[in-house]
Amino acid sequence: MAKYDRIHLIVLDSVGIGSAPDADQFFNVDTPDTTSDTIGHISEQVGLDVPNMQKIGLGNIPRETPLKTVPKEDSPSGYVTKLEEVSLGKDTLTGHWEIMGLKITEPFDVFPDGFPEEILEKIEEFSGRKIIREANKPYSGTQVIADFGERQMKTGELIVYTSADPVLQIAAHEDIIPIDELYRICEFARSITLERPSLLGRIIARPYVGEPGNFTRTANRHDYATSPFSDTVLNHLYEAGVPTYAIGKINDIFNGSGISNDMGHNQSDSHGVDTLIKTLNLEEFKTGLSFTNLVDFDAQYGHRRNPEGYRDCLELFDGRLPEIIDNMKENDLLMISADHGNDPTFVGTDHTREYIPLLMFSKSFKGGGVIPVGHFADISATIAENFGVSKGMIGESFLSELN
Repeated sequence: MAKYDRIHLIVLDSVGIGSAPDADQFFNVDTPDTTSDTIGHISEQVGLDVPNMQKIGLGNIPRETPLKTVPKEDSPSGYVTKLEEVSLGKDTLTGHWEIMGLKITEPFDVFPDGFPEEILEKIEEFSGRKIIREANKPYSGTQVIADFGERQMKTGELIVYTSADPVLQIAAHEDIIPIDELYRICEFARSITLERPSLLGRIIARPYVGEPGNFTRTANRHDYATSPFSDTVLNHLYEAGVPTYAIGKINDIFNGSGISNDMGHNQSDSHGVDTLIKTLNLEEFKTGLSFTNLVDFDAQYGHRRNPEGYRDCLELFDGRLPEIIDNMKENDLLMISADHGNDPTFVGTDHTREYIPLLMFSKSFKGGGVIPVGHFADISATIAENFGVSKGMIGESFLSELN
C-alpha cells in the first residue's frame, strides 16, 4: 500500500542552491562554475522574501553560508535537503532524465560556433527556405528575433540559432511561416540530429508575433526531444497502471515516454500553477504522480542574467504555494526541486553546475527537518518505492525519512 496516494513534483527550472563539488569541470565562457549560487546570490544581492518556502525549511538546507534573507526555521513544516547531479551535463534534458533515474555518461553535442553547413543545407533543402547565416550561433532568444525578425518578415528566411545547451532552435514569425510549417521543419531537424557528431537534446520551435521593435514569443513553443535511452521511473509507473500527469514541457522533455496524461504547455509559470491546481482537483486523479516544470525562472531571467526578475519570479511562486497546498489532499506529498542552476549574477548566459534544493510537504507530516544530502535520482527512487515499482538505474529512496 502506498504511503502517499499522490505525489506532486514541481521543478523550478534552474533554481540551483550552490556550486556542485565538480563545478570546476563546467564553465561559463572561460570561468568555472565554482562560485555559482543561484538562490544564494539572489538572496544576497537583491533580497528574497519567500515566507512559504521558508516555513517548509528552505533556509535550513545545508550550506557553507546561510541564505542571507531566508532564515532557518526552528520547527520547519516539511523536510528539506540538497541534491547533487552525477551525469555529465548541466542542461534541462540531463537534469530531468536523471531526476527520473537515468545517468548520462556522455554529454549531448553542443555547437558554440554555430551549426555546420551540412545541417543548415539539409534544413534548407527540406524546407525550401534559406537560413540567416548571421544568426547561426549561441544567441539570446529575444535578441535574435530583435536582430533578425524584420529581415525574416521581408524574406521568409529561417532564424536558426543555438545556445550553450545542446539545442537547435528555429524562430519564425507566425504570420510569415505558419505554425504547422514551422513544426514540420523542426520535426525534420529532429530527424537529422539523433546521432553524433550532431546528437542534440532538443529541437525547439520558437514562434513569435508582433512588429519590428515589438516582437513577442508566443505560447506555441514546442520542444522535440530525443527519447530517453532507457526506461525511467515514469515508464515503470505507466506500465504498472499508475497515472502520470505532465504539466508544462515535461511531456516534451521525455518525448511522451511514460506519460499517461499530458496536461499541455504553460503560457507562463502562473498558468502552469493554474494547470497544476486543476489537475489536483481532477475527480479521476485518485492516485499517481503529477510532474510540473515551471520554466520562466530559466528562460526569462536566468539566461538573461536578470536577478531582480528572477527574485520576483520566485516570490510570485512562493505566493501561490498556499493555494497549491490548499488543493492537496491529506495524504498527498509535494516535492519542490530544480534541474540545474542558472545564476543570474554569474558571467555568460549558460546554466551553472549546482546542487538543487528539495523541499517536501504533506498535510500528513507529523514533523520536519533536514534529511541527508543525496543525488537527483533519489527523487524518483522515492517515488518508485512509494508506488511499489522498480527504481531507475540510479537513485536511493529516502521514503522512510518522511514521517
